[in-house]
Amino acid sequence: MGVGKVPASGAEAPIVNAMSVDVEDYFQVQAFARVVSPAQWDGFDCRVEANVERILAQFAATGAKGTFFTLGWIAERYPAMVRRIVAAGHELASHGFGHQPVYTLTEHGFREDVRRTRGLLQEIGGVAVRGYRAPTFSMGARTPWAHDVLEDEGYLYSSSIFPIQHDLYGDPHAPRFPHRSAGTGLWEIPMTTVRIGGRNLPCAGGGYFRLLPYRLFRSGVRRLNRGEHRPAVFYFHPWEIDPAQPRVSGVTRLARFRHYVNLGAMSGRLDRLLLDFRWDRIDQVFAGCWQAGE
Repeated sequence: MGVGKVPASGAEAPIVNAMSVDVEDYFQVQAFARVVSPAQWDGFDCRVEANVERILAQFAATGAKGTFFTLGWIAERYPAMVRRIVAAGHELASHGFGHQPVYTLTEHGFREDVRRTRGLLQEIGGVAVRGYRAPTFSMGARTPWAHDVLEDEGYLYSSSIFPIQHDLYGDPHAPRFPHRSAGTGLWEIPMTTVRIGGRNLPCAGGGYFRLLPYRLFRSGVRRLNRGEHRPAVFYFHPWEIDPAQPRVSGVTRLARFRHYVNLGAMSGRLDRLLLDFRWDRIDQVFAGCWQAGE
């Protein structure tokens, strides 16, 4: 049986999928990086705390648990929010400190970033931080040292690879399911894809979830659960449930479309998703991987 695969049976229980939230604010996204520098972030109206509170309420209404990949920059400014995430029973994990793509850092710089962020989150949250997600899924062929560094710094897993073809990120040749990175004991939990016509198609959330018809996305998750007996990994951002967020000027038409499309529908779609499937933290959904030591 493949790693992370759920055995089929005649009366199998619904598969529990992995829910995750990338905790960053609207002005910190990579699509706006050319017009908004980190030096300007403190001048923006932060909305992340209120949006996370709404997400926690949505999760609580259905009993869903999730993994919150949190920027160190955010945690420093909103420590009470971090503690509320932990108190609600969710997993606290690292999204790096300042949302810098990993391929823009040196190996030493990356080590300092993930060490600093893990220490900060653990100090604030009072729990062990074992998971990491690279900003904009920016780990891959250009960062062959990244998994080794994460293992050295005490992380158990990364959820940073999206095995699709995309202009900003992705590796369509990467494994689709949980695996240990070559030469390390670190687990990689890839973002979810469905295999159709010899291609990997995204089915993990983000902009695709807002853009595509909900029934199409739901069909993809069911295909994965029922056909391949695998849990899905879903992700979204707090700013995606906030259609009233301030508009950032000077961005390209493509970046504007990707960021703002269907923000008004996102919260309702999330409610449907939480009801249509079962959801838990990444460290719980995939616990069998590291517990079995495969």
